[in-house]
Formats: sequence, C-alpha cells, structure tokens
Amino acid sequence: MILKENIYSIQDIPVNEICAEYGTPLYVYDAERIEIQINKLKNAFAGVKVKLKYAAKALTNISILKLIKKYGCDIDTVSLQEIEIALKAGFEPSQITFTPNSVAFSEIVEAVEKGVFVNIDNLHILSAFGQKYGNTVPCSVRINPHVEAGGNHKIKTGHAESKFGISIEQIDEIVAIYQKYNLNLAALHVHTGSDFSDVDVFMQVADLMFGLAMKFKTIKIMDFGSGFKVAYKKGDKTTDVELLGKKITEATKKFAQTYGSEPEIWFEPGKYIVSDCGILFAKADVLKHSPAATFVGINTGLNHLIRPMMYDAYHEIINTSNPTGEQHDFSVVGYICETDTFAWKRKLNDVREGDILAIMNAGAYGFSMSSQYNSRPRPAEVIVYKNATHLARKRETLADVLQNQIEIEI
Repeated sequence: MILKENIYSIQDIPVNEICAEYGTPLYVYDAERIEIQINKLKNAFAGVKVKLKYAAKALTNISILKLIKKYGCDIDTVSLQEIEIALKAGFEPSQITFTPNSVAFSEIVEAVEKGVFVNIDNLHILSAFGQKYGNTVPCSVRINPHVEAGGNHKIKTGHAESKFGISIEQIDEIVAIYQKYNLNLAALHVHTGSDFSDVDVFMQVADLMFGLAMKFKTIKIMDFGSGFKVAYKKGDKTTDVELLGKKITEATKKFAQTYGSEPEIWFEPGKYIVSDCGILFAKADVLKHSPAATFVGINTGLNHLIRPMMYDAYHEIINTSNPTGEQHDFSVVGYICETDTFAWKRKLNDVREGDILAIMNAGAYGFSMSSQYNSRPRPAEVIVYKNATHLARKRETLADVLQNQIEIEI
C-alpha cells in the first residue's frame, strides 16, 4: 500500500474504493508483494540447489496457493486437509511435503498413499514407518536441536521442551531405527521457530544438522524450515537472507566435499512470503472517550486477527481516510466480548467515525486463524492482481455460522 497525492492505493487502486466495493472488514492481498518476496529468496539462495516449500498454514486461500505455485514454489502442509487443498490448487503430490505433529500413524499412511513426501517427528512413528515401508518409501526426520530462537515463546519450536521434532539427544535411537529397517531416509529437517533474525544462530543449527547428516548414507535433502523475520514496524531487525544465503552456500559446498554429493536445500517460508502482502481493512464505528484513553471501536476483532492478542504482535495501523490529519493517541479495539485491543495509545491521524483503518502485515496467520467467535461471520478476501481486484472468498453470513448446526426438538 502506497500513499500518493494523499490517496492510499494498492497497485494504483485506491484502497477506500476497494472497501466501498467489497465492504469491511476485508482482507486484501497484493499479489505483487508475494512475487517480490519469493524472488528475494530465490536470488539469496541461488548458489545452492534450492526448493522453496511455502508453509501453507500461513494462508490457505486456494487462489493464493495458485499464485504461489505460479511464482515457482512447492508447498509444505501440516494436515491432510491442507494436502487436499494443495492438490486442488494444482500442486503435484511430488511437490507436497507433509510435516504434521502429534498425529496418528494412519495420517502418515494416508499421506504416503497420496504420493506425498512425509516428515516424521516421533520415534514411535518412525519405527512404525520402517516396519510398514522399509526402504521402499523415502521420508524425512524432523530434529529438535535444543536451540531456542525466534520471537514469542509460543512460536519457538526448537527448544528442549518443545513438542516438535525428535530430540537431538535421541539421535542414536534414530540411527538404530534407520539401520534396523534400512530406511530410505532422504532428508533431515529442522525448524527452530519463527521470527529469528540472527543469522549466526541459524548457521549454528545448520552446521549441527550437517554434522548429523554424516551418520546417514541416504541424505539427498537438508530442510532448514524457515522463520525468516519480517518487519512489522520501522526499525525492526529482519533476517538478512542475502547473508544467510552466502553462509548456507559455503556450508553446503563444504558438506558436499566430505559427504560426496551435494544435497538440495529446502526452506519452508510462510510468513516471509505472505505477511506484508495482506492488509485487514476495518471501519471505525465508534469513538469512546474516557479518562484513561480515547477508544476507536472498529468492525472487526480477535475473531478475524488474533495475533496481537495471542502473541502480543505489533501491527502498524494507518487511517487511510485521513492521511494528513493531526496525530493523536488512540486505542484501537475490536467488537468482541473479550479484551481485543489491536493498539494501545497508538499515534494515528485523527480518526473519525466512518474512517477506514488499515491493519498492516496481516497476510500471515490472519484469516487462517480466524473464527466465528461471538457468532460473527468471517470477512471476505480480495486479491489485487495486475491492477485489478478479484474476490477470492465471499463474506460469510449468518447462514454460514449456522449451516452445520442441527436443531433438535427438546
């Protein structure tokens, strides 16, 4: 979204015109931003055989998935339902990775039957996989490196107490299962968490993984997950993907000399690809003055964007209706019967009832974590592609909220 001649636009389309056409609350995604982010990663890791596996859980709108495929990404899924959506979006089974956790072995079997590459993070499941498939089906093992990195504790996945991955302290047990069943272990996987910005910490984990790979003779892929940090406000430190690309390339070449072959390098970016493409637009319905604060009540809430409440996430908020207004402190709050504060005493251009506010960087884990809490329907989704708007999801109605309920006579 850019400001030009006091009008905020996405690809030359004024955002207030988009909101007038489709209504609010409204998720809008800029396809150009998705392509830019994907190309940044491709260029950064051009020195290795790289595959980008978009983490579907960040945003699963099928039209977004089609765009991401068009721009040259494969896909990483975490549920059988995401696999089905990926197939419907046009991904081949060979382009899909399945990285679940805490699921029954039957889900692993179903994914294999669909031709999907599976990533296993449980010793018991790995043993069952070996018993059933031996070396006939390739697989990956997810390692928990016992390294704590990333932002909010809820999105750190590589520390010792995390439920994700097989502990690095159990590597001997992994090797034993590998040898017992002659497993076709094609990949090692690690994902330490989201929002990491320290390249050195990432390389510490990468070097550890390259060392572990030496224990196996069948490794063709090193999957380093993602968690690349994006900027949510001015001055935010982000992941230097260019520097990371250089260091990963050097480490991969060094490993290849010892191992005898160069592995493919996989990454699973989700937030990095779709975060800043998405904006949640909402209307200021009420202004409420109290001795403590001036509240702006908007027509959305934690039911549509839960990140500020769940992760204490910062999202920039812009008054698109009054770009030149004098700035004052406003607390922006939702309409849910919970504390759903998007911003506390944030400086905004003077807000009036009816103004359209843009909640930035809402593409990742915005709509995908939305709900019908308080029996409020989910918003519509719009994609701006080549200077035209496209409705990618209809706004829900009360009928959608009620559709699976069954009235019984009591």
